[in-house]
Amino acid sequence: MLLHGKDSFLRLEWTRRLREALEEKHGAVDEFTFDGTTAQLAVVLDELRSYGLMASHKLVTLDSADAFFAVEERRRAMERYADAPMKEATLLLRTQNWRPGNFDKLVAKVGIALKCEAPGPAEAVKWCIGRSEKQHRVPIDSAAAAILVDMVGTDLARLDSELGKLAVAVGVSGRAAIDRGTVIDLVGASREEQAWEIQEAILTGIPRETAAKVVDLLRVSRAPEVMISWSAIDLARKIHAAACLAQSGASDGQISKELRLWGASTGVILSRARRLGVARAAASLHAAIQGDFRMKSGSAPDSERALVGICVELAGSMSDK
Repeated sequence: MLLHGKDSFLRLEWTRRLREALEEKHGAVDEFTFDGTTAQLAVVLDELRSYGLMASHKLVTLDSADAFFAVEERRRAMERYADAPMKEATLLLRTQNWRPGNFDKLVAKVGIALKCEAPGPAEAVKWCIGRSEKQHRVPIDSAAAAILVDMVGTDLARLDSELGKLAVAVGVSGRAAIDRGTVIDLVGASREEQAWEIQEAILTGIPRETAAKVVDLLRVSRAPEVMISWSAIDLARKIHAAACLAQSGASDGQISKELRLWGASTGVILSRARRLGVARAAASLHAAIQGDFRMKSGSAPDSERALVGICVELAGSMSDK
């Protein structure tokens, strides 16, 4: 089996399922794990080809398989093994990065290759709903699951960890389910959420509210200055890119897919981009970048005032007036 992709939760989950399937079929299974960055070819092959002392079947896991296969001698040797594998052993390859090649074709004949990547937001919400009730024995409503994904992201390991904490808290409080308020109270504001807060304030087009949000994030939440500046520039960049795509005739769906826009902000960003047009959106992006440069170069000694200025100017460009 080949498990490749950046989602560590899925790699571990499929490993667990493979182990359970082997134990169901063979009974006890001997396990051996090698690090592909340091493992020797002869040792790995010897383990695959030799018979187990305590069990009738082996599970041989090779982590960082991409590093191991980067050496041509090892790759060709493993291709020969995959062409005629031992029935008494199962080879499991795990890695974040993987370049498909002839080995994948051989694996397809005798095993399976699975891509372990984080799902999209909609799929992550569905996963949270199912996972919470099945694994943590506490249901979570769809609104709460959507907020959780928005706050944490789509990494399944992080989501599962938060679901576990929320389930314990709900159990202690005696509540029947995880609701939206529970998520907001217990998960807390992540850096990603703080970045969204400043973008949301800018998109209102109300400079006074935007200035207040910047000051609150700096003085109360202790958000990093660089994060606020990056968030403002990132929003200006997305609006400019959306305006360019809209001018070329792209639909809202095409723009959203190209720029990976999702959530409540999508419609606002698209409407602002179409209203501003390419030239004004480019001017707003240029102004934000210049403000950031002045702040970092020392031309603007009061960094708080500079950040407020960057965000307020952007908010002003978003105004419907």
